This record gives sequence, structure tokens and C-alpha cells, in this order.
Amino acid sequence: MPKKILVIGGTRFFGKLLVQRLLRAGHEVTVATRGYAPDPFGNRIARVRVDRRNESSMRAAFAGARFDIVYDQMCYSPFDAAISARVFGGKVGRYVMTSTIDVYRALPAQTAPFAEDALQILAQPIDTGYPWHDPALANDSYVAGKLQAEAYLYRDGSLPLASVRLAHVLGGPDDYTGRLAHYVDLVRGRTPLRYTQARARTSFIEAQDAANFLAWTGAQDFTGPVNAGDDGALSAYELHARVGQALDAPARVRKAPADEAGPFSPFDLAAPLVLDTSRAKALGYPVKHTDDWIADTIRQHDLAYV
Repeated sequence: MPKKILVIGGTRFFGKLLVQRLLRAGHEVTVATRGYAPDPFGNRIARVRVDRRNESSMRAAFAGARFDIVYDQMCYSPFDAAISARVFGGKVGRYVMTSTIDVYRALPAQTAPFAEDALQILAQPIDTGYPWHDPALANDSYVAGKLQAEAYLYRDGSLPLASVRLAHVLGGPDDYTGRLAHYVDLVRGRTPLRYTQARARTSFIEAQDAANFLAWTGAQDFTGPVNAGDDGALSAYELHARVGQALDAPARVRKAPADEAGPFSPFDLAAPLVLDTSRAKALGYPVKHTDDWIADTIRQHDLAYV
């Protein structure tokens, strides 16, 4: 049955892929965006130009609106979460917040994968004095912001919430993060990878599957956090080796001395950060393996490099 769906932030990377899937399924889709990025959807979607971080702007944009599902790709702080609760409370059938694997950085490092209940989300403190909306602090505050946004929404309880803790998302040329491209550039440039821990693995998910997982979550009725990642975690060292294999080129490496200053490469972690996806599997999601897509995705980046 077609649903009325709002996607907050759906004009690039896997947010755009999510909108494509929702349209393909026959839903009525509205995209809320600052209006800076073009999209390919033409008259197939409705558009709302809004400042996500301004409560007055949000209230004016969605006064009287009701949605079956809201996908919030842009909830980066407890202030953003509070705006959502006040604007959408009692007006949505389901609220899906895009969260991140990085919320588990709040816990002590461990070698076992992190299950959702390892993080006592209701017990997380919320810092109301931090300047969350300062653009200069956007990168520094990302992890704590996502963690505290989840904590606020679950503690508030006014939204029927599922938070999707996405693994690190890798995609083709539309991947604006440049993280996988970094490794392709190293291999093609015959530059050694500086690494610290060869076996500090982390979880990944391909951009198409990240969109699939979000679309699937919206169609379910469970609430609470759910981990979204693929089997087959990789360290930065192993990802670099996969790039070399996929491109049939030498993947040179150099272990960084303990006293050498970073930063090094994306995903070069001091300790493992792997998702336990048992809950997603139990709920019926067909979790993939990185072997299913990693080589093809690497080659897509190589075409962009050429």
C-alpha cells in the first residue's frame, strides 16, 4: 500500500538511493533539504526547502503535515532530535533515524562485535551547553552528536523510533566521502599505506544496501536500535589489500612507528569496531558479505580515477 513518506536529506549518496527505492515502490515522497544540492527526481517528488536546525523553519514547513514514515538522515545532535520530537510528535506512524556504528566508540574497546544492547542508550548524558550547531565543530561533534541524538529521542519517547546504526558506507563515484577513493589513489599512485593495526577490523556496508536496509526498516514495525552492516569486517590494512587485488596492482604498505604522528588512512583504528548483526538477521533482513560487492565497488572508483 503506498505511503506518505518524508525524507530529511535525500539528495546525495545513499539518501538519494533511498528515495529511488521509495519511488520505485510506489510511495508518495517528500524530500526536505536546504535546497543547495540538485536531485534527479523531477516532478516525481515534492520538495520542502527548510533549515533542519532551525525549529521555527521546521514548524513552518511541516505545520499540519502528517506522514506515515519519516526518514531522518540529518539528525546530528540532541538539539536536532529535540526539534524533531516537537515538530513530528504525534504526527508520524514511524520515525527512522540514520545513526552510525561510531556510537559504539562511547564504550570500552572490545574484540567481540558490538550488539545493540551493549550501549545503554537511555543512560547516556545529554550536553545542552555544547555549541552543537557551530559549523566549525561539525566533524569534532559527529560521534557524540549522533549518540546524544539517539539518547534524546529514546528518552523523549514521543516518536515511534527505530535508529539504524549503519556500518561505514562505501559506494561508487557518488561516494562524496572520498574514503574508498583514498585507497584507490594510493594503489594507483604506488604510494605505501601507512597503517597502525593490521587486524583492527571494522564493519562496512555498500551504499546500495544501506539504502535497501533503510527502506526495509521503514516497512517493518520493530522499534529500537538495529545494527546494519555486512559480514566480513576488514581493517584498513585488509581493505588496502583488497584494492590491490581488485585492480591487479601492488598494494604497498608501511607500518607506522609508535611515535609517528597521524592522521593515517580512513578506518585505520586502534581497536576493532565491528557490528553484531544478529538482530537484523533475526528480524528477517538478508545480511550480505563484503565479498559480494567490494571488488566491483573498488573498480567503480578506479574508473572515476581514470
